[in-house]
Amino acid sequence: MPPKRKTTPAINLIAGGTAGLCEAICCHPLDTIKVRMQLSTRKVLDGGRRMGFFATGVNIARKESVFGLYKGLGAVITGIVPKMAIRFSSFELFKNALADKTTNKTSSSGIFLAGLAAGTAEAILVVNPTDVIKIRLQAQRHSMADPLDVPKYRNAAHAAFTIVREEGIGALYRGVILTSLRQATNQAVNFTAYTEIKAYLKTLQPQYDELPSYQHMVTGLISGALGPLSNAPIDTIKTRMQKETAIEGESAVARVSRIARNLMQREGFSAFYKGITPRVMRVAPGQAVTFAVYEQVSKSLEQVPLLNGGHQSVLTAED
Repeated sequence: MPPKRKTTPAINLIAGGTAGLCEAICCHPLDTIKVRMQLSTRKVLDGGRRMGFFATGVNIARKESVFGLYKGLGAVITGIVPKMAIRFSSFELFKNALADKTTNKTSSSGIFLAGLAAGTAEAILVVNPTDVIKIRLQAQRHSMADPLDVPKYRNAAHAAFTIVREEGIGALYRGVILTSLRQATNQAVNFTAYTEIKAYLKTLQPQYDELPSYQHMVTGLISGALGPLSNAPIDTIKTRMQKETAIEGESAVARVSRIARNLMQREGFSAFYKGITPRVMRVAPGQAVTFAVYEQVSKSLEQVPLLNGGHQSVLTAED
């Protein structure tokens, strides 16, 4: 069997950041559509239907220009490099800590726990603040083609400054518990599924030292689709919470309960799954792009002596 691929924190940073940038540029319009669908409070009346995925996208492009689909992209790109660096580096750290001391191998349950920890770390340090900024920008219904249509938040930096000035630094961490739950479950399922599927494909194709890029992409597509299906209600409540301003004296638990209760009473159980189609369509191909780009970029960077320090790859399946 060929030697296992090696990566270092520097490779994780560069490859992860590159992968995240490609993912954001390719898939951000789907995220904007998802957020708009989750924020929609329209009910089904007189046999009418809620605006679906494609209709929402067309409506945004028609009223706000095609660039409206990229609202909040600046906040996403700003957080991509540190998020991916934290995700892959912390996953490796926790994975190695949970490895068997005799065999130095990590079990499937260990990989799942490492994914939970990595998702929690990225949520607290990066994802939640950028999510709040991104959602505030995406919720604005102004035309980006009309220079006279000036929104409250002009860009990611202005949104961050305005939110902190008007609501305090704590506003950037509104919904952090729900964000942590979402990211933790996403990455636990994501890394576990990706590692197991990749290991299975390698047993079926022993002639490959490394799987072809399209197989990395398909594997990432499958693993990426599983997380959103398991935690859609958490994501919808989180989005509603981060979009609104805080009510004085209301605790986080009370806020979650109020939002969940209003969703059920006013819009029905299906409202908890608003935006699930664009979310799966956003996250699944996003993970396909992330893993495929990460594998290729890290493979290329491993040939650079200054970057290759001899650490085991976070994405190497256990033998």
